[in-house]
Amino acid sequence: MASLKEKLFEKIEEFRPRTERLVKEYGDVVIDNVTVAQAIGGMRGVKSLVTDISYLDPNEGIRYRGYTLKEVFELLPKPKGAEMPYVEGLFYLLLTGDVPTEKEALDVVDEFSRRRIIPRYIYEVIDAFPCCSHPMTIFSTAVLSMHRESFFTKKYYGGISKKDFWDPMYEDSLNLLAKLPEIATYIYAKLYRDGNRIQSNPNLDLGGEFCFYDGQG
Repeated sequence: MASLKEKLFEKIEEFRPRTERLVKEYGDVVIDNVTVAQAIGGMRGVKSLVTDISYLDPNEGIRYRGYTLKEVFELLPKPKGAEMPYVEGLFYLLLTGDVPTEKEALDVVDEFSRRRIIPRYIYEVIDAFPCCSHPMTIFSTAVLSMHRESFFTKKYYGGISKKDFWDPMYEDSLNLLAKLPEIATYIYAKLYRDGNRIQSNPNLDLGGEFCFYDGQG
């Protein structure tokens, strides 16, 4: 069975000819007109981005890869006894457009689990903030501080081809997403639990890990 990264590469290769043809044959075609009222009102109803991942209908609401939110909840595999699906299964759907099997979702769970350890200096960055700091300020700084870990940065300055950008971006995206629950809960402990450490549970998926607080979540 192909891994998520292999599946994503297959999808990229399938879509590249379509994108190249759109630019070559229809590059000058106007796709929408924008009024001042729409611009001031938040661009409601304006088609300004080509995407196959999500679509926001002003009346129906958002669709993910063509599925309504209700359909997403129904179709994606769920942990045993859970009402909500694996976050990793949703990530698989967003990247590939395919509804994953339980095995494919669990493969992504394992992939995230292997990437969840954060560098020691990130804890030090968080600890350096005053206790009255806003959590999003700390969170944003912690994420930005991990720039030194970026595969994309190294590959970019090494002269990687634009067509291969997706590879290091994939690695950076998974590395970052896997680390976010640990970063967020560490900040929560610092600000709202007097620094009482919220220990990680390696047996949980990404969603369960985010909600787990020392066995009390």
